[in-house]
Amino acid sequence: MNHKDGKFAGARSESIYYRYWTPQEPARAVLLVAHGAGEHCGRYEHLAEFFTQQGFAVAALDHSGHGHSDGVSGFVAAFDDYIDTLEIFQRQVNTDLGPLPIILLGHSMGGLISARYLLDHQRDYVACVLSGPAIKSDLEPGFVQMTIIRLLSALIPKAGVLQLDANDVCRDPEVVRKYKEDPLVHHGKLSARLVEELFKAMNKVQVGAHTLSLPMLMLHGSEDKMASPAGSHFLNDNIASTQKEMKIYPGLYHEIFNEPEHPQVMRDILDWLESALELPRRAVGGSQL
Repeated sequence: MNHKDGKFAGARSESIYYRYWTPQEPARAVLLVAHGAGEHCGRYEHLAEFFTQQGFAVAALDHSGHGHSDGVSGFVAAFDDYIDTLEIFQRQVNTDLGPLPIILLGHSMGGLISARYLLDHQRDYVACVLSGPAIKSDLEPGFVQMTIIRLLSALIPKAGVLQLDANDVCRDPEVVRKYKEDPLVHHGKLSARLVEELFKAMNKVQVGAHTLSLPMLMLHGSEDKMASPAGSHFLNDNIASTQKEMKIYPGLYHEIFNEPEHPQVMRDILDWLESALELPRRAVGGSQL
């Protein structure tokens, strides 16, 4: 596959890092990837390798405050900064990669960003795939704690209030080790402002889910402690899409793209995309998946 990276100006004119992975032959569609909280797009290289072999181009960005992008790690001034920056990136992808069908693929917080973004922009995409989307969370603070978080968000917005447990990322200890040692991953607490904005965005998606009508695939590990599988169930039950599917993978943790079963997860996405979008199946290396 071919690889290109660079930077563009985000919603607040900050420098935002991006990567393109493209197949040797002309691409048949684009997967636009929105990663999760605290991580970065470089962790999706193996996913890009799989899908470029199937004739897809893959485009991904580091959200503000993540990876190689500018911003404060673990903090965002407003959730709409993620949305507006994704819109800028999507327009750039259209220009750089040509008039191809675009599929939005969001993981975790990136799934929340994707769902929130689609409330206003679903006509720009032919389908959406959500992996462990943060639509509902078992980590949601109680009323008193949330009141304190809102107060901190107003007075000390960068104060850390929520620590994610790296051991909940994946069942594979090697993946967890690399996650813990990755200098581009945020290992501290999420800020009061980011936490408040996350739960406000979850509420907006829950309220507006009935307006989503494009083809959607929801994927979740049954043992996900970071983003509740209830969020995928909620979307599957409430979106208006006539082409929708939900898969709950028994025993899998949060990062289903990094679990030992990830080859099957990616094949499931490929099969669904080819079926839902009626994309021609493409032989790779003399065989078909």
